[in-house]
Amino acid sequence: MSQISIAHSPDADDIFMYYAIKFGWVECNNTSFSNIALDIETLNQEALKGTYDISAISFGLYPFIKDDYALLRTAVSFGNGYGPKLVKLKDKKLKQNFKVALSGQYTTNALLFKIAYPNARITYMNFLEIEKAVLDGEVDAGVLIHESILQYSELLEVEREIWDIWVEIAGEGIPLPLGGMAIRRSIPLHKAIDYEETLIKAVKVAHNNKHLMSKMLIERDLVRVDYDTLQTYLNLYANEESIELNEQQIQAINILYKIGYEKGFYKEPIIASDYMIPKEYKNLRYED
Repeated sequence: MSQISIAHSPDADDIFMYYAIKFGWVECNNTSFSNIALDIETLNQEALKGTYDISAISFGLYPFIKDDYALLRTAVSFGNGYGPKLVKLKDKKLKQNFKVALSGQYTTNALLFKIAYPNARITYMNFLEIEKAVLDGEVDAGVLIHESILQYSELLEVEREIWDIWVEIAGEGIPLPLGGMAIRRSIPLHKAIDYEETLIKAVKVAHNNKHLMSKMLIERDLVRVDYDTLQTYLNLYANEESIELNEQQIQAINILYKIGYEKGFYKEPIIASDYMIPKEYKNLRYED
């Protein structure tokens, strides 16, 4: 039996999209999946080292790991009119070189933030620590992600939506690529196809059983929010469009990588579909 490691973040959308496998609702023949939950900065750093077979990543990271990992088509999170928020204390005026806390060097929000605020002084920390760092004055501002965008102190206000930066750069009508999944290229192709299909099924099953899944996650203290907040959050980041990448989402990823290349963050422009698992191999393999 194959042993496959899957790393994901501890935020509610990743937990929701993976746990159909953990609960035994979805299985893959002759494969045992083990999971580990880590913050997004750690996930990105471990992906650079090739630590896990399958890993959640920031889309902003992928060009740095493209030779070792293929992009998966499932468990994706996009913003569409919403996304990470740059927050500060109310009535605080930010200087050009303000100190800011970001959740990770390779996140999409970090890429867009650096384009919009080239003079800011950046420090990286666990996303769960950013709100407190702003409140305590450790930093002048911070970019909130995950569930933090829904619930934060009344002492804070939004300076700018990362979504607005994206629209200014990418144009109207393009969803904001935030998080996806990647699979190690060393895994045999026919098995990688099976694993991707299993994960697609897991996300679909979770979505189709949203209320039961939500109840079970809350009863087991696997998420940090209450039921109503969880539903709001899942509607944003673990919805029907998280099941499998569509053409508009792939276009959005390509735009992100084009922008990153033009701004000097990536060595070369890449086309996302060139780095996905060739599903047609499965049919070709069994042809006479």
